[in-house]
Amino acid sequence: MDILVAGGGIGGLAAALAAARAGHRVTVLERRDVFAELGAGIQLAPNAFHALDLLGVGDTVRARAVGVDELRLMDGVAERQLVWMPLTGRYRARFGNPYAVVHRSDLHRPLIDACRDAGVELRPDSRLVGYEQDAEAVRAVLSTGERLPGHALVGADGIRSTVRGQLLADGEPQVSGHTIYRSLVPMDEVPAELRWNTVTLWAGPKWHFVHYPIGGGEFLNMAITRDDGAREAVAGIPVERRRVLEEFPGVGTVVRRLLELGRDWRSWVLCDRPPVATWTDGRVALLGDAAHPMLQYAAQGACQALEDAVALGGLLNRPDDVPQRLEKYAAARRERTAKAQWVAREMGRRLYHPEGEAARDRDAMLAALTEQQMYDTVQWLHGERDFAAAGTM
Repeated sequence: MDILVAGGGIGGLAAALAAARAGHRVTVLERRDVFAELGAGIQLAPNAFHALDLLGVGDTVRARAVGVDELRLMDGVAERQLVWMPLTGRYRARFGNPYAVVHRSDLHRPLIDACRDAGVELRPDSRLVGYEQDAEAVRAVLSTGERLPGHALVGADGIRSTVRGQLLADGEPQVSGHTIYRSLVPMDEVPAELRWNTVTLWAGPKWHFVHYPIGGGEFLNMAITRDDGAREAVAGIPVERRRVLEEFPGVGTVVRRLLELGRDWRSWVLCDRPPVATWTDGRVALLGDAAHPMLQYAAQGACQALEDAVALGGLLNRPDDVPQRLEKYAAARRERTAKAQWVAREMGRRLYHPEGEAARDRDAMLAALTEQQMYDTVQWLHGERDFAAAGTM
């Protein structure tokens, strides 16, 4: 079949690769003039690596990833450890893959290379403005007026998806009221005693700060978030270092030391959408952030998009059965991704940003957890492999 994919990010390339490996002719339409991944660090749980292995790029991504030793949650004011989850030994034995962190480009580039090797046509500067379809085909309508025919169209064009806009007409994403500031620091500028091989999150009243190594350990990725009631979505706006420091006057000594290392800060206002029941329209389906955008607090946005791609890839078998196949894909993915969306919201509210009595309740709850209980808690998310079985439906 001829498969059209709108969006050349992680989800779109993974979907294209899955379809190409299933024997289809695939074209990826990217609105920008280059295929490149914006942003910095990204966390990959074992479920992501399971999907990457099925796509044939797992080893390539592992070679550039940093396998971290622990997830740590710290009190960002009192500077004491609240809870930690070991990610080596028993964790890897149980989940079958590492928990790792990468620069987004170190995930994006292997997908691009694999798509090219698989014969996928990558079309930059191809902005989709809508689609048309009938019983036999779907046509991607580009801003130039060109209409590209295919047997199926996958909308992997992000949280402000044009495909979703036509399919659901549900307006703009929901603004979370949380502003995040991001910076990358060369690791050789980080004091040796702060070069931790962990994903460390410092929680404070209505703010949290996370940092971890990326780029093969060459950089420290830093992101600090404030629950400030922001109402307008912004993305990638440059921010002066002085302003970032002024926004977080109550942080502890270690957090302050790390923030002072930051350079070239940029800010985003985080957005998501509530889960929806409809992902498909005939020969058109949504994938990744276009289908289930989620806040970053569960670190599962890219992981779930990779799962989507694997589930979709095995289901596109016959051109006369595309609408039914796409609906089977959506049915296989809706419940799991909806749960991940809600969990991400709740983690921000209950774990990362509480204050006063709510923070003390959180501390007591976390202190009671054993290592085994922590692994049991994330089993549904990190240990899932059944998404691959969707292709056998």
